[in-house]
Amino acid sequence: MKRGFAAALLLWSAPTFAQTASPPVSVAPPGDGMLERPCPKQQGLSYSHPYVRQYDWAWECKYVEADKQLAAPPRVVFIGDSITENWVALAPALFAGGAVGRGISGQTSPQVLVRFYQDVVRLRPRVVHIMIGTNDLAGNTGPNSAEMYQNHVMAMVDIARANGIGVVLGSILPAAKFPWKPALSPARQVVALNAWLRELARVRGLVYADYHGALANAEGGLNPDVAPDGIHPNAKGYAIMEPITRAAIAEAEKPGQIRQAAR
Repeated sequence: MKRGFAAALLLWSAPTFAQTASPPVSVAPPGDGMLERPCPKQQGLSYSHPYVRQYDWAWECKYVEADKQLAAPPRVVFIGDSITENWVALAPALFAGGAVGRGISGQTSPQVLVRFYQDVVRLRPRVVHIMIGTNDLAGNTGPNSAEMYQNHVMAMVDIARANGIGVVLGSILPAAKFPWKPALSPARQVVALNAWLRELARVRGLVYADYHGALANAEGGLNPDVAPDGIHPNAKGYAIMEPITRAAIAEAEKPGQIRQAAR
C-alpha cells in the first residue's frame, strides 16, 4: 500500500472516528485475487484502518473466525453498527443465553447487507435483530437516500424470511446531532425512518422494537445520562433498552412468527 494513499484514507476517516496518537498497525493482503483464505489477522484493525477501507469495505473478515467457532446455532444474532457492537460488552446478560453480536462500528445498511448471509443466515439462528441507520443518516459511506436505505433493509428482511429466520427490526436510536458530522440535524429523519420501519414490520408481520420512544428527549436526542456522546448508549441506556429487546425476541420466537418467516 502506498504511503500517500494510506495517509489520505486516515485523513478522510478522521472526522468520523477519533484517531489514536499511535499509527495504525501495518497489515498486508494475504495474496491477490480470489483466495482460499483471504482474511489477514484481524488484531489491530478497525473500521477506519486503511486496510479495511481499501480491501474489505464491508469488513466481511471481522467475524469469520468467530463464526467458525460457534459450537451450535445461536438463538439470536444481533447485527448492526457500533450500537450493536458495544451492546455485547455493556449488557453481557443479554448475550449469555445463545445470543451473539455481529455489529461493526461505523457501518451503514449496504455494508451490513453485504455480510448478512455470512454473519446471520449461515449461523442458522431462530431470530435476527436488525438495527441500522444512524450511519446512513450521517453519510458514513457517502451520500444516500431514504429509498436506498429502505431497499437495503427490505433485502435483509427478505433474505432472513426466505431462510426461516424471525425478524426483529430495532428502531434507530434518537440522535439530535452527530459528533463527527456537527452540521447535520437528523432528529426528524430518524423519526421518519422509524415510522417506515414500524409500518414495514406491520405489513410484513415482523416485530418492531421501539427504542426511540423509550429514550428520546424533547429535542429528539439522547440525554447524557444514557448516552454521554449523544449517540452511543452507556450501561444505563442499554438497561432501558433490554426489556424491549427481550419482549421483541420472545415475540419473534413464537411458532407463528417462525412459520410465517419460512414461507
